[in-house]
Amino acid sequence: MKDQQSSSHFFPIRVVAADIDDLNHVNNIVYLRYVQEAAGSHWFTVVPAELSSQIIWVVRRHEIDYLKPAFLGDDLIVKTWVDNFTGVTSDRHCEILRGDELLARSRTLWVSLDAKTFRPKRVGENIAGLFFRNASL
Repeated sequence: MKDQQSSSHFFPIRVVAADIDDLNHVNNIVYLRYVQEAAGSHWFTVVPAELSSQIIWVVRRHEIDYLKPAFLGDDLIVKTWVDNFTGVTSDRHCEILRGDELLARSRTLWVSLDAKTFRPKRVGENIAGLFFRNASL
């Protein structure tokens, strides 16, 4: 699955006063919130409720490169896509954009858990295939 590109999901954000820090730009931790919100939006947009309710996701690792600041009132887009599903993990990428400007990029390693037992749960082809064209595990 690593050789296939998943479909991108675009999540709009308007920067509000609560997102701004003492330096008058979006706080670094808020970028992390944007990344998590975009991931959730992508998941619930692509995966039907009867399947999405069976899995919960937890983060194993976040990597974020902060490139340019965002400011109050900015309209941003978080572009996100899944790089792969491998067993119980998923590698997701995000780019936070203001128009054509890349403000930040991230990579997150997610772990899927069974929603009832909270034990690691393999992501099946029935779910992975929703993110990748001609996907096969």
